[in-house]
This record gives sequence, structure tokens and C-alpha cells, in this order.
Amino acid sequence: MRRLLGKHFVLIMFFLCFLASCNSSDESVAPEAVSSGVTAQEILLGSSLALKGHASFLGTQTFRGAMSYLNHINEQGGVHGRTIKVVAYDDSYDPPMCMANTQKLIIDDQVFALFCYVGTPTTVKVLPMIEEARIPLLGMFTGANALREPFNRYLINVRASYYQETGAAVRHLIDDLGLRKIAVFYQYDAYGFDGLTGTELALKRFNLAPVAGGSYNRGTLDVQEGLNKIMASGAEAVVMIGTYDPCAKFIRLAHERGFHPLFYLVSFVGADELARRLENQQGITVIMSQVVPPPDRLDPSSLLTGPVGYVTLLQRYFPEDQPNFVGFEGFINARVLVEGLNRAGADLTRETFINAIESIRDLSLGFDINIAFSANDHQGLDRVYFTRLENGQFSLIKDWADIKTQLNALR
Repeated sequence: MRRLLGKHFVLIMFFLCFLASCNSSDESVAPEAVSSGVTAQEILLGSSLALKGHASFLGTQTFRGAMSYLNHINEQGGVHGRTIKVVAYDDSYDPPMCMANTQKLIIDDQVFALFCYVGTPTTVKVLPMIEEARIPLLGMFTGANALREPFNRYLINVRASYYQETGAAVRHLIDDLGLRKIAVFYQYDAYGFDGLTGTELALKRFNLAPVAGGSYNRGTLDVQEGLNKIMASGAEAVVMIGTYDPCAKFIRLAHERGFHPLFYLVSFVGADELARRLENQQGITVIMSQVVPPPDRLDPSSLLTGPVGYVTLLQRYFPEDQPNFVGFEGFINARVLVEGLNRAGADLTRETFINAIESIRDLSLGFDINIAFSANDHQGLDRVYFTRLENGQFSLIKDWADIKTQLNALR
């Protein structure tokens, strides 16, 4: 009996040692040895963005702009023999929905990377998940400072920040237009707070502060209270950090009540949808900052109208859509993504992909779009453009003196 037990003991110990050696071996293999979402034929990406609801234009156009280029790349055989597939879920610009979508993308779908998220309150909400999963997120349609500071290796911004947008805008309002009484109308969430802070910091450089602040709750059109506060301040300009519907309503009501300041809006508002909602509205001065050039601008570099340009590919894959700033930004995000995948090589992992992005020092896409990253800087672009609403669309501002003349005529 003892001899039999001894044999069993030896067998059990051998089995336990075998399991331990397997576990030890597994632990010694880097997590990126076999990357999730990558097969010999495909790279799987995931996106959560507003495809329905009050911010759906921003989500659908970001996605379609990106897919215009990715569809073209797939038709050419993909990257290193792998096609790129994007699983996209609607979050309706709702943070809890974005969290649920992101968890599904990481755990159930096991995507290689996250791509083209839209919005500050949604994207900021999933940062802990991204950090824990060590999964890259590239090309967010938001300029939130929380996605830039503190530095996060797994976040890859392409566009300029809201601090840069509002900082440049305040300089123009004060230096070029001579306006000093500046108010802020903002969405009461992480997005609006970020734009408010950026504006306050910019004004502080001129020893100024907002003369008034008004807000509304995300997903509503309750702008009257904010409008009343700002009108009472006698503001000469209103910085607007919101989405297109409430901002348009604010501007229309202000005009009806004889309040004619300059209205400045950050890029996230959505130029084309705002212009549509203010169609035929006369006697208003509306400017908007952009983080990409106007997509109808003369394009000697073929970034727009060349064989693989945004306008050309959008027309091929989404013929019902018109070129717009939002879609053009999504298109540029896709260009950066593909450049990173190409540079990472055939042995693709999440870490080699991030290293490849960081190796991009001077990627020229045409116009004056030159994209650069580094190990300490994960924002590819810094340029801010300014556009003005005229004749039903936003066009590039060439002379701020014309805007000053219009403002003086409205007073």
C-alpha cells in the first residue's frame, strides 16, 4: 500500500510540476507575442461613436471618412497582406453606452486596437479600460486635454486640442477684432468644461476673464437660461462649446432678441450641420475653428481630388455624402493608421504598432498637413484654421478686417 501511495504521490507531483512549468512558460511569453485581433488575413479594429441621436452627423461622417480610405486600402490587398475590418457600435454620444461598447470590443470581439472614437465625455470614460487592457486608441474626434495630459502611451491623437483652438481664437478676438467682453456658452460635461478651461486660460494671458457663463445639459436644447445670463453681461463675443443643435438654437434666439455679438465655435460643433440649421439667417457673425483645412479648398497635392483623395474616395464608397470637415478628419485618421500599420511590419503587435506611430516624424499628406509624433508626443497635428459662415457654408478666413467691419455695422 505504501509503495502504491508513493507511486501515486510521484505521479501527482510530476503532474503539478508539469502544470507549473506550463504556467511558468506562459508567463515568460510577452502578452504581445500573439496579438488580439490579428490573423494572417485580417486586422480587426473597434469603434464606439454616435451613429444615432443628436450627434449622429459627427459619428457617421467620422466613420465614413475613415472607411473611404480603408476600403480603398483593402481593395489594394490591405497592409502586409491583411485587410482592415472595423467593428463599429453606436453609443449615441452617451458615456455608459460607450463603456459597454468598449468592453465588448476588447473582451468579446478581441479587437487589435480602438479607432475613431467621437466625443469627450464618452472617450474620457473609457480611459481606465484602455490603460488596463494596454490597447491603442487612435484618432479621437475630440480635443480634450484629458486625452493629452498626463501622457498615455496608448492614446494617439491626430488633431489639435481644444486648448489650442480656444487659445488661437481668443488671440484673434482680442488682437484682430478688439473685443474684450467675452462670454462662454458650454455643454455641462467634460467636453464643455474642457473648452471653458481653455478659454479661461487664454483670457488670463490678457489679464481677462469671461464676463459671463451659460450652460445646458448634454442632449437637451435648454439654452434660454444661459442666453439670459450672457445677454445681461453685454458680451461682445460668445465662445460656444457644444453641439450643433443647441448652439444653433442659441444663435437664432439671440438674433430674435436683438443680441448681435460675434459667435465663435470650436470644431466639434460640426460646421456643415450648424450651417444647415442657420440657413438664411441674416445679420449674424459666426466663426468656427477647424483642425483640418476646408475640404473644398484648391488641392494641388491631390489629398482631396486625386485618385486616392478624400473627395474621390468618399464619392466612390459613400456617394450620398458631401465632403465636410468632420469626414476629412476621419480620412486623415485612417491615413495615419495605415502608415503606422505599414511601418510596424508583418509581425504586428500592439507595442510594435505604437513604436511605429512614434517613428513618424514628418508625414506630409499635402496642403500644409505635416504629421509628426514621438515617444513623448502623441499628437500629430497642431495647426488651427479659422472659417466664417457666409452664403450658407464655412469658408476660410482671409482677412479679419472684414469681420470687424461686419461687427461694427451690427452695433
